[in-house]
Amino acid sequence: MSKLISNPKLTENDLKILTKAKQQMEEIGWAMKGLNSVGNIIQNKVELLPQKQQKWLQEASYKTLQKVVKTNLLSMKTNKPLTTPLNNTYKALVTSSGILGGTFGIVAFSADLAVATKFMMRSIMDIARSEGEDLTELDTQLACLQVFALGGKSTHDDHLETGYYATRITLNSTIKGATSGAGKLVGGMLKGSSNPLLQILGAIASRFSIQVSEKFVAQAIPVLGAAGGGAINLAFIHHFQRMAHAHFAIRKLERTYGEELIKQSYEEITIS
Repeated sequence: MSKLISNPKLTENDLKILTKAKQQMEEIGWAMKGLNSVGNIIQNKVELLPQKQQKWLQEASYKTLQKVVKTNLLSMKTNKPLTTPLNNTYKALVTSSGILGGTFGIVAFSADLAVATKFMMRSIMDIARSEGEDLTELDTQLACLQVFALGGKSTHDDHLETGYYATRITLNSTIKGATSGAGKLVGGMLKGSSNPLLQILGAIASRFSIQVSEKFVAQAIPVLGAAGGGAINLAFIHHFQRMAHAHFAIRKLERTYGEELIKQSYEEITIS
């Protein structure tokens, strides 16, 4: 249940959009709740992961994000008319990847992660484009990446700031000054160690890897199998689609009213 504030500077419809966005950001969706139903098993296994394996999962998260950003940006049509994003199509693709990953177990984890993340990122970009974002803009590319660090209501991320605007500030500070003079990017946008996209990948991967670790140990539970792998991937893409819809709805309002007013209005909305 959310409480609408009275704000003469926002239309009633825009206030409803902002309230729904905050609700999506702060409430765990049905799919992640389902994944959390085996939370005790997953929590114990994540805590027992050796440091070497945790490092491998973080590196895998980083490399996967780097690869999928590049391939998706090169193939997504930036001049496509605004349409309803194909959420269900991407859910089907990611779920299918999870079913295959669940069938072959941990040995197929890296391949499943790469395929699933590719389609999740493509879905995020599709949602961004539907809200009027320009995919060739560096700011939009960073905003798409940020989705993987949003709404992480997990038992393993208590040490991280998960508030929406606090997370954005933290991530933006990582690349402060690095985007000076940057405009539209094409083809080889990920070349060069000074590229701001590469700089922010590490910060986002550290948050994304928490959820990747949970996915890893969940798929390691033998009884889950193919159906479990599909369900886990469905939970992940459903979660990130919710985050993307909220994130880009907020950014669209910011383009109309300014970031400061939307941030203030966002913080005044009470979600109960």
